[in-house]
Amino acid sequence: MVGSQSDPDARLVTACQAETLRGLEGPFRELYDAYKDRVYNVCYRISGNATDALDASQETFGIIFRKLSEFRFESKFSSWVYRIAVNASIDLKRRQVSRRMPSLDAIQESELSVDGLRFELTDERGEQPQAAASRHELENEIQRAITRLSPKLRAITVLRYVESLSYEQISETLHISLGTVKSRLARAHEALDRELTPVLDRFYLG
Repeated sequence: MVGSQSDPDARLVTACQAETLRGLEGPFRELYDAYKDRVYNVCYRISGNATDALDASQETFGIIFRKLSEFRFESKFSSWVYRIAVNASIDLKRRQVSRRMPSLDAIQESELSVDGLRFELTDERGEQPQAAASRHELENEIQRAITRLSPKLRAITVLRYVESLSYEQISETLHISLGTVKSRLARAHEALDRELTPVLDRFYLG
């Protein structure tokens, strides 16, 4: 058990639990503002497009606010939020009849580690049109590679390489052992390395 005293969100969570939700006001607005970007980012990386990410984000916050009174700090609040976002995104994908392609405009930043190297793709102001097109193409390839992973590997990849969670935090978030975290990451790394190495060679080496 983590305990409320060691959780940085304890004050805010406790304030929300002491009130009745009547819209996004007061501590509920503060909680939403604190997590909206992180929740959307997780949902986007798992779902693969902006429309589904918005739907999954809305579902995530709906669950958070409905079940907030039941939260007892048995894990970190952030781990609880991430777990809800992951499950909402995966459930949404499972319910879909057809897949939609990722939206390039929705991708603002990408960060992924492949073969021990860390790549950060940011939207640089003033870049030349050809460079911008190449960057968007690479972002698209990375997102598509992540989307092609199984739901379990996709979730663990997003939490580790996009949200930068530690192995321990991932274990707590997904309710799996450290050994399972490491084995799934190894499998995800192998799959992404296989798909992205030719892409990265083409992008960086021409």
